[in-house]
Amino acid sequence: MRSFDRKFGATFLTGVPTAPGVYRFHAADGTLIYVGKAANLRRRLSQYRLAGRRKKERKRRALVAAARRITWEVCESPLVAALTEIRLIQTLRPPRNVASAFPFLYPYVGVATDGDETYFCLTTQPEAFPAFAFHGAFRSREVTREAFFSLMRLLRYAGHPVPRHRCRRFGHVAHSHVRGFRRLPARAATAWGALFRGASRQALETLSLRLVEHAGARVRRIETQEALRAVGRFMVRRRRPPSFLARTSGSARGAFMTSI
Repeated sequence: MRSFDRKFGATFLTGVPTAPGVYRFHAADGTLIYVGKAANLRRRLSQYRLAGRRKKERKRRALVAAARRITWEVCESPLVAALTEIRLIQTLRPPRNVASAFPFLYPYVGVATDGDETYFCLTTQPEAFPAFAFHGAFRSREVTREAFFSLMRLLRYAGHPVPRHRCRRFGHVAHSHVRGFRRLPARAATAWGALFRGASRQALETLSLRLVEHAGARVRRIETQEALRAVGRFMVRRRRPPSFLARTSGSARGAFMTSI
């Protein structure tokens, strides 16, 4: 009998849902020792059960050996699971989690409104910008930064940029960036916030249609396509990317390329 089955029961996995979520390994005294995320909880935990002797599976074997109990929490999407995992790690600091333990290393993306203006913020210090509703932290600074500035370039086709000096009224912190736009589609802040937290793809769909219709975007089609790819890389930058985000980034590029 496998060590996993001896500890948690031979039928343990049958009670684990196939939904996205986060899972926790607890020590014998109840102490939390590890937090992980999964697009499919049952499939991910079965990987711990089947962990062999290969070097890359050493961590899974060690966690099974150290744990006495496994719990889980279902989330509405893989992206929400990823964000929940990061928040739990940063708050609880499980000893066997190394990545994501230090929030000051990871970027957040925030959205705010002021009248008919919509503002976006990229920062590792969200507490310095209280007017924004932030989403994150995100794992890759490079991918997030590339996507943020690519998105800002694309939004110039959908709205009118707010002068930089007016953006500074929200705060000014080294290595943080605030950009604003007037005349974006109604409820743009709500739509982008829903996208960043993994709840809706409406914002990218709306932007994609705008790019198809905009002559300037068509003229600069190579730059526009690369900017869309950068946003797509950010949205799917996970071990098991959220399927609706993968479809959105692909459909956005496809719609634009079909039109030119």
